[in-house]
This record gives sequence, structure tokens and C-alpha cells, in this order.
Amino acid sequence: MAEKKTVQIAIYGKGGIGKSTTTSNLSAALSKLGYTVMQFGCDPKSDSTNTLRDGTYIPTVLDTLRENGTVNAHDVIHSGFNGIYCVEAGGPQPGVGCAGRGIITAVELFKQQRIFEDLDLVFVIYDVLGDVVCGGFAVPIREGIAEHVFTVSSADFMAIYAANNLFRGIQKYSNSGGALLGGVIANSINRPYSREIIDDFVTKTKTRVVEYIPRSVTVTQCELQGKTTIESSPESEQAKVYVSLAEKIASHTASGTPSPLGVQELRDWAGKWGTYLLSIEKGEIREELSSNI
Repeated sequence: MAEKKTVQIAIYGKGGIGKSTTTSNLSAALSKLGYTVMQFGCDPKSDSTNTLRDGTYIPTVLDTLRENGTVNAHDVIHSGFNGIYCVEAGGPQPGVGCAGRGIITAVELFKQQRIFEDLDLVFVIYDVLGDVVCGGFAVPIREGIAEHVFTVSSADFMAIYAANNLFRGIQKYSNSGGALLGGVIANSINRPYSREIIDDFVTKTKTRVVEYIPRSVTVTQCELQGKTTIESSPESEQAKVYVSLAEKIASHTASGTPSPLGVQELRDWAGKWGTYLLSIEKGEIREELSSNI
């Protein structure tokens, strides 16, 4: 009988964009759909899994390694909401070392000890900082550890800039067995122009939007309780959006290579949208009657 394949997914996004919020709600929704899930926090802040564990931090792989000199992977796996396996790779001591070191160390440890196979996981979801796709943060892409990559982005320029940089990394390693792009998870989409900007960006870069997630006070309320929206407010409209995202991720099979914009091309594209938004602000055009730039 063929060994069941664990689907490994990496979620990237710049700091503060809602990447960990989205990832944790995705993990929670997948678990409620009946899948066995591990969430693998790869941010040096080590807070990816907090809302899956009532707001509490867990010992990281790097901290445990520093304290003990060796790590049994089972000792750094902690139970979260609905049986989700929670892991935090951790980061270096302040002012010392590479921020991506935790990913390199933790991933190698889990591969050596065959943890994914032992736990019979269906999904492993890596929550990865995407401001700079350095050597450590690029591990899930470069080594093809993740089969599919998704990026969380709002319509803000710096979020799109980070997403475009990620696309460049995926394109670089796509011909050598690297992970491919599943699409963009559009976050904080509350205004029509926000959706238009994201739609235009994915068209220009030959990718697609997987889900549009609105900004919602429900998320804030739940996170203040140390919980995901899926756990704390499962009947809310916001929870339904996260379930929809989970269903799409669960059924996703084909990823591809994006076509990132060049630096000046991205700057020119952003400038045109800036002019358009200024026209809305001045009342020169109506937002709902806008057309493609």
C-alpha cells in the first residue's frame, strides 16, 4: 500500500499583514473539516500558534536546543485547538545570528525524525515571515519542502512589494524543484478599490486570488480572548470566510510559477493606482464607477 502523502503548505506575508491570524484560522478551519493539521510557526517572534492555545507561548525548537543541546521533536510539539499540532521554530538570541536559522534547524530535525509520517498528518502549514525572503526564510521554497506557497497581502503597496519579492524567489527556484505559487490570499479587503488593486496585481503577475478576507472587528475580539475566530465565533460571517478558504486550500492541487514585476515596473504600476486613489479622494471620480487602470 502506498504511503499517504502529507501536503505541506507555506503561507508568507509581510509583518503585520495578518499572516499568522489567517494561518491560524486556516489551520483551525481545516481541523474542523476533519483533517489532521500541524501549524509550524517560522517567525522569530514565535507567536504564530498563540491563538490556537488560548494566547499562550510554547517552547521553541531553538530555545530547547540551546538549553539541552539536543531535541526530541515530540518534546517541542504541543497540542492546540481541536487537536492541532503546534510548533514554533524560534529565532536567535537578540543581536546574534540569522533570523531564518530556526526554520533550517527545525525542518531538518523533523525530517530526520520522520515526524510528519509518525503523526499521520494530512497538512503541515508553515507560517513564514515574508518581508525579506532570505536564505532561512526561503527554505520551504528553495528546497521544495512546501508543495504549495500562498501569500497574504492587502492592497497596501508594501504588502504588494513583499508579495512581488516572494514571487521572484519562487520564480528563481521553480526550475530546480522549488515550491510553486498557489495564489494570493487577499486580506483586509473592505473597499472596492482594494479588491481592484489586488485583482490588477494578480493579473499582471499571472497568478490568482484564492480568497478575499475582509477586515473584521470579530477577529480582534477573538484574538483579545487568545482564540481564533473559528473557535471563539464559529457562526460569524468572518468564520465562514475562513472555512471557505480552508475548503479551497484543501482542494487545491495545481500551483504555478508567477511572473513578478520588475522594480521600475512595480513602481510605475503603483504610481498609476496612487493617482487614481487621489482622484477618488478629491471627488473627481466615483469609486464604484471605476474601471481598470
